[in-house]
Amino acid sequence: MKSYVIHLIRHGLTSGNLLGQYIGRTDLPLAPEGVARIRELKKQNAYPSAAQVCYTSPLRRCVETLNLIYPDASPVVIDDFRECDFGDWEGKTADELKNDPGFARWVEDGSRAAPPNGESGARFMYRVCAAFEKLVEGMMRSGTTSAAIVTHGGVIMSLLSAYGLPRANFYDWMMDSGCGYSLRITPGLWMRDMVAEVYAMIPPAPEHGDDGQKLVIDLAREAADRAFGNKEEKST
Repeated sequence: MKSYVIHLIRHGLTSGNLLGQYIGRTDLPLAPEGVARIRELKKQNAYPSAAQVCYTSPLRRCVETLNLIYPDASPVVIDDFRECDFGDWEGKTADELKNDPGFARWVEDGSRAAPPNGESGARFMYRVCAAFEKLVEGMMRSGTTSAAIVTHGGVIMSLLSAYGLPRANFYDWMMDSGCGYSLRITPGLWMRDMVAEVYAMIPPAPEHGDDGQKLVIDLAREAADRAFGNKEEKST
């Protein structure tokens, strides 16, 4: 039976990642450290070979990452694969917002609450999942069997928490900048249960990461948990 492979790759590091800021709609370029890391991973053949079609978020950090990994690709831009909009909290850190009552409500229930002039976790997940389902439908209709998507950490975690097997919570799918996961979609299973097998990491996870990268992951994990909450804990 024909299957479909989709590689989900998070953009490289930006200055906002390094500072622990909430960066959603803000159109930051890659930081020099991000460019260097992507180039090093590519040199190590860490990324899957070019897919039949490449998709990207419209934001610069994703487009630049895709161009570094797949320089010969002509990517298709999908607007709904942009990161969550943090509204008035864009560019701020959790420490800067800790005395804001609205921030406390958002921390308590990010799926329903939203930053001022921003996007709730539920609304964000709805648009991301709708775009992904349309993409998968298009691949099946056209016979396209492989694709690469360069997008944001929040987008990838939303997709994997919604469709990924094995099942895991949103924050459990955290990945480093420039890294990601590969999915395999079997039509029968997708049509019946809308699930996809997560069969590989991009690149294979190292046994020990350096302290700088660990700090970035920890900051991103905190931001994700504040934005979307630990659903497993809240349901008990």
